[in-house]
Amino acid sequence: MSFMEQIKKRWISNNTLLCVGLDPDLDKIPSRFREMEFPLYEFNKYIIDATYQYVCCYKPQIAYYNGVGKERDLELTIDYIHSTYPGIPVILDAKRGDIGSTAEMYVKEAFSRYKADSVTVNPYMGGDTLQPFLDQKDKATILLCRTSNPGAVDLQNLLIEGKPLYLHVAQKAANEWNKNNNIILVVGATYPDELKEIREVIGDMPFLTPGIGAQGGDVEKAVKAGTTPDGNGMIINSSRGIIYASNPGEAAKSLRDEINLYR
Repeated sequence: MSFMEQIKKRWISNNTLLCVGLDPDLDKIPSRFREMEFPLYEFNKYIIDATYQYVCCYKPQIAYYNGVGKERDLELTIDYIHSTYPGIPVILDAKRGDIGSTAEMYVKEAFSRYKADSVTVNPYMGGDTLQPFLDQKDKATILLCRTSNPGAVDLQNLLIEGKPLYLHVAQKAANEWNKNNNIILVVGATYPDELKEIREVIGDMPFLTPGIGAQGGDVEKAVKAGTTPDGNGMIINSSRGIIYASNPGEAAKSLRDEINLYR
């Protein structure tokens, strides 16, 4: 089953748009995990077991593993999700993007080595750098469009022919690059006006929406601006607000329920 098929099924069968970001910091996880052979994996397993019924997918950020030499923990985490909770897809948040043969190696990294179902990619080097990812028809390619960080305005809001650069990316994604219907756009919850504007341009293409929780995005505004007419179309990510909560399961359920109030 493709990523798109899995995510659409989870939206409906589990009534959820919530994605939990698996971004564990060795300095912040509970001490009981730190002495284990695979500490980040064991912590992730604890989070996954507590939250699986409330999520549409999981999103590990690769830097939290590569930065401390814990790539094996990431491999084990993704394998655990696939084997224990089949049907919950995994986004590898790697923000890759490069020319030709290098892009092909990034494809192998995401889909052969880590066995993710989707990967985040930076499109600002152009369409040719995206093609090796887009050719993986059963996977999803998640393109940075209007990111949630404050500095996004430095470049993404630059006007070109009267339109901001992020809108050009959205239009190219919808009209030129999405021949296999496997593109998702990253549009931050911290910018609900842009969410609405991009939704009007791209139709029902899904969004990955970071910025809820620690970054201060407003749930109601984001959901009302970004969902499709059927109340779906979004993958709303929360990381720190759930994985470091005293009760991750309750935190995930609470955010899932808050999101559903506005769908």
